[in-house]
Parts: sequence; C-alpha cells; structure tokens
Amino acid sequence: MTNNDILRRVRYAFDFNDSKMMALFTLADYPVTREQISAWLKKDDDPALVEFRDREMALFLNGFIVDKRGKKEGPQPEPEQRTNNNIIFRKLRIALNLKDDDILKILALDERHMSKHELSAFFRKPGHNHYRACMDQILRNFLKGLQIKYRSEKNTKNAAPKAAAEKPSMPKIEAKKTAVSKPAFQWELRKK
Repeated sequence: MTNNDILRRVRYAFDFNDSKMMALFTLADYPVTREQISAWLKKDDDPALVEFRDREMALFLNGFIVDKRGKKEGPQPEPEQRTNNNIIFRKLRIALNLKDDDILKILALDERHMSKHELSAFFRKPGHNHYRACMDQILRNFLKGLQIKYRSEKNTKNAAPKAAAEKPSMPKIEAKKTAVSKPAFQWELRKK
C-alpha cells in the first residue's frame, strides 16, 4: 500500500473534508494547501498525483493524534523520516485510544481474525524477538474495519433523526368487534 492509498482510506473512514485535513496538518505545525491535499488524493493512475511522502504521513498522523487526544505537554514528537505499516498502525491506535480487544473487533469487522499475541507483535520495537512486520493486507483489513465501524456509526446517527422525521403517522385502526364463537363440539358433563 502506498501512503497516498492509506491517506485516502483514512480520509474516507472518518469522512474528513479538505478543511479538516488542512486542520490536522496544522495541528502538527505543518500547514498545507487545499491543492496539495487534492494532489495527494488523486487516483493512482492520474498523472497529477503527487507522492505523499513518509514524513508527511507521520505529520498527518501526529496531527490526528493531537486532534483526538489533545496536545502533549512539553516538546512535540518529531515526525519520523521513514514510516512503515507498523508505525502507521501504532499511530492510528494511539489516536483512537484503542486497546487490543478493540483492534481485534475492528479487524473482525473485515473478517480478519488473529490472537492478541499476533497483534502485539506489530507494536513491539523492531529489535525485539517477537517483533513482526505488519503486512499490507493486515493494515488494509484494519482500515476497512475502521471504515465499517466509523462510517456506519455516522450513518446510524444521521439516519435515526431523519427516519423519525420522515415516518408518516399511521392512522389508528380500530379492532373489529366480533362475537365470541362457541366451539362446534362440547363435552357434556354428567351429574352423578
């Protein structure tokens, strides 16, 4: 997956408009223009596509963290010069304040199942014995799960008031009064 593809998927999952995208970069002290964002979001086969570099990805995700969690006291973290799927996954986890169980549920939304041990390997330091590189498919499943979770939540919130407003009032139908019928056959009780 390219950084451009990841940016498009994150934007779609959280329904960010251009203004919100610009605000996220500004939170990371890296103001960008609407034209830059538009060029990064072009389709892969578009000749006007501009490569979204690793440092810009790190800045965008740092801005996303600040937006969701607030600004950290003291000096702000320096953006990574090189990113990979593990770093991107970790930054999304931090921004959304996700625990292992939350991530596993999000992955399951896109029918990707794994254990906590497999998941924790993605968040270890590269020199650790149990470190595992996050492959594109895992990150793709996670981003798809985010899309399913956050876009459906938004659609549900927007649809509920709209549905209530559009629901026509149903006329009350009175029940037809019918005589209680007697069964065709009754047992006769004999007195002794």
